[in-house]
Amino acid sequence: MKSAIDIIIYHNPDCGTSRNTLAMIRNAGIEPHVVEYLKTPPSRAMLEELIGRMGIVARDLLREKGTPYSELGLENMSLSDDALIDAMMEHPILINRPIVVSPVGVKLCRPSEVVLDILPKPQQGAFAKEDGEQIVDVSGHRIA
Repeated sequence: MKSAIDIIIYHNPDCGTSRNTLAMIRNAGIEPHVVEYLKTPPSRAMLEELIGRMGIVARDLLREKGTPYSELGLENMSLSDDALIDAMMEHPILINRPIVVSPVGVKLCRPSEVVLDILPKPQQGAFAKEDGEQIVDVSGHRIA
């Protein structure tokens, strides 16, 4: 039975890390609200709130691989958070993923097992990532 705990995942179904994170949320018996952020990007205010709640700066949320990061000159360290957020609003693919919002906290879940730190319920059984790496044992305990 799925729990009514309110969890949001900003998800890209083409990303293995995002798929693994979503699967671990579901392995805890929680059906999250899934926001495919490339189809429905967060508003600027929401993106700023997420960055603040994660306790990071905008640069920490930038994705380089498979994005226009270099073409836009985003490696320039003098760019302000506002400028970086402007770029993420214009090109949502620059927003790294997955971001998970839970009652316990907000995290950029890279690697995917970071989600285990903010889930309010334990894993209900074993879990292995898509590549076969075992993350949770049959008792639902995280493997170190």
